Amino acid sequence: MSGAALSALMAQVFPPAVARGICAVARADVARLFHVEHSAVKSAVPARQREFAAGRIAARAAMGRDLPVVMAEDRAPVWPEGMAGSITHAGGWALAVAGTAERLIGIDLEVDAALPAEVWETVLTNSERAALRDMPDVGRWARVIFSAKECAYKVQYPRSNQVFGFEVFEVTLEPDSGVFTAVFQRDIAPFAAGDCLRGRYSIGGGFILTGIA
Repeated sequence: MSGAALSALMAQVFPPAVARGICAVARADVARLFHVEHSAVKSAVPARQREFAAGRIAARAAMGRDLPVVMAEDRAPVWPEGMAGSITHAGGWALAVAGTAERLIGIDLEVDAALPAEVWETVLTNSERAALRDMPDVGRWARVIFSAKECAYKVQYPRSNQVFGFEVFEVTLEPDSGVFTAVFQRDIAPFAAGDCLRGRYSIGGGFILTGIA
């Protein structure tokens, strides 16, 4: 898939107010990292360094500013003051979105492949598995739910700083509109059980993209 095609996929998921950036991992120049960024991956293998650099280059494109996005001790990206954003990597590409700090924002990119059945019990709730039974290409839709949960997790983490499993979110899909809803199944302060995060998804060119903004 080309960068232009991925950009079109992002435009289907995010509103115009959300700035976007894309970088091919193979073309990422590690020398473009700020020293404070490079220090986080200086001991990593070259492939990991390029992937990390691609994410930061995509983030700078999304921000429209040449500023560092450092890695915190918990490995989460720390965006410049006044800004919020999210980074994802898959299939040789890095994508990023950015906006103002008050915005809830998240992105996840997955290769369009069936979610292995052996992880369904870990990833999917009973209700999600039941909803999938009547859908064609069940493994693909299970992957969409997986991506939606990854995306929702990225959205909540800067607010809660809490780590939890897939069971905390229950996702419903609206295939006719490309909308998903991720509902908290228990309190994750400052979110309460029953709170929901709504996003969009799109499938194309061998990828599944989910986003919340």
